[in-house]
Amino acid sequence: MKTTVIIVRHGESTSNVGRIISGNHDNAVLTELGEQQARKVGEMLGNTPIDAIYASPLKRAATTCELIIETMRSKGTTVPNPQTAELIKEINLPLWESTSFADAEANYPEEFRAWRQDAGNFKMALPNADGTTTDFYPVRDIWERAAQFLQRLIAEHSGQTVLLVAHSAINRALVGTSIGLGPESINSMGQENCAINVLNFFGSWEAGAQLESLNLTTHLGEPLPKRRGRFKGPRLLLVRHGETDWNRDGRFQGQIDIPLNENGHRQAAQAGEFLKAVQIDAAVTSSMLRPKETAEGILKHHPQVTLETTEQLWEISHGEWEGKLESEIEAGYPGLLGEWQSKPETVQMPGGENLADVWKRAKKGWGSIVAAYSETAEEDYGGSAPVVMVVAHDAINKAILCQVMGLGPEKFWQFKQGNGAVSVIDYPAGPDSRPVLSAANITTHLSGSIFDKTAAGAL
Repeated sequence: MKTTVIIVRHGESTSNVGRIISGNHDNAVLTELGEQQARKVGEMLGNTPIDAIYASPLKRAATTCELIIETMRSKGTTVPNPQTAELIKEINLPLWESTSFADAEANYPEEFRAWRQDAGNFKMALPNADGTTTDFYPVRDIWERAAQFLQRLIAEHSGQTVLLVAHSAINRALVGTSIGLGPESINSMGQENCAINVLNFFGSWEAGAQLESLNLTTHLGEPLPKRRGRFKGPRLLLVRHGETDWNRDGRFQGQIDIPLNENGHRQAAQAGEFLKAVQIDAAVTSSMLRPKETAEGILKHHPQVTLETTEQLWEISHGEWEGKLESEIEAGYPGLLGEWQSKPETVQMPGGENLADVWKRAKKGWGSIVAAYSETAEEDYGGSAPVVMVVAHDAINKAILCQVMGLGPEKFWQFKQGNGAVSVIDYPAGPDSRPVLSAANITTHLSGSIFDKTAAGAL
């Protein structure tokens, strides 16, 4: 039974515009743009069936929620009344709230550095009445609140679709706790104003969630989240190939070189149209047919880009499973398919690879791409760090996403990768810095929906 949690950040607020740290203070209200953004979320959700809605009580989130509901109801959609949830208020930053980011950095340089670079250990010394201080860890606190809230939510709304409207940091904590990330990861996920995120729980909260999508902004007129500031490292657009007949049939492909089907070529064209206005400076693809054909379809709008190929981004070798349906695999290898679906890190594919093999190839292939385009002079790309498109496969993409987020092979299934989906990984401080997953599994260009409706076929 699937429980779907849709998480939305509030629209642009007066504090966002003024670069003021909001935290738990309730002075900020939505700007006119913020109100427009909220209505666009309502339009994007359209007639999506929603069973329950929770909103932070802070005005900027509560108003966003009200405008989303108002917009959905104006289209005739039945939407429940929202419930207020204190646990999903924004991160508590008591020493900084209502001050500017610049002042916080100037007055608390060590704490500010920790907030940006070592968030899990970031602390504030809060004064007590007796003149002593107590150490408070804001990011650990928000992680605990997110976990507590989601445990209750999943237990109460099992099998339902729930909408949450909250804030940047708490949204990242909600996503992070759900896929096995700790507080140190808070600055490694993007979260734009009125961005949409989708989590799927197939059991209890403790079992973890599948991240269906992160930081969707298409409904706001931005195909991809913007890069902020001056980047020292590249932006990489990680794309999964379009559909094949074997994807559609649910047949394991692995390293059998199956081409795109008619719908797969259509998806490549749709991805090309989606990325038409996006800067692409270079492109690398797995040398197998299905990603190569996908990359070529996208690059029709970027004829100046030369497509490189590599075998390091090949799909996992399923060995003796390749060409077989799940029913045939279960009959021939009883219990092994279930183990692959529940404990993938333990499975050695008969005559093929295991995830340790895929992890090694992914690390080497991805690392070489990041390094190659970090060494290139910015002047070659109009004075900004380059944007590199990388097209590959389901398993190799999941391995890359896990590694980007510091997760191991046991978290392989936490990331969804739809045919023709686009994910965005940034290296703002250079190749040796912690990367940022700015968006994951964007498929809105394929169906106009926030949900991934591509083939649920095998790898």
